[in-house]
Amino acid sequence: MFAPKPPLRSVGTDPDYRFTLANERTFLAWLRTGLALLAGAVALASLVHDFGPRPLRIVITALLLALSLTVTIGGYMRWDRTERALREKRSLPTDPMPRIIVSGIGIIIVAAAVLVYLAEF
Repeated sequence: MFAPKPPLRSVGTDPDYRFTLANERTFLAWLRTGLALLAGAVALASLVHDFGPRPLRIVITALLLALSLTVTIGGYMRWDRTERALREKRSLPTDPMPRIIVSGIGIIIVAAAVLVYLAEF
């Protein structure tokens, strides 16, 4: 179905190490974002039992978990695509991750605002 990619070290030539390290730092930032979303999901699911309607809390928790998984896997895929482009001296690929995370967090913010509103009334 999918052709396996060749090992990263066998692609192109070694880029300037500063670019590789910058790419790695960006990857680690995506991982931290994924972990923060996971922490929010765990906190919402286990620490605030009487805050708003339970079904809405479950929906927000599921959205946080899904976004956490998407950001974590997407961060790795982004790192791999960028590293291969650096090694092959190609332009950096476009990345959907910023749009995905902004959209996902926007939806979670709206749902959380509804949750806060319903918890107050």
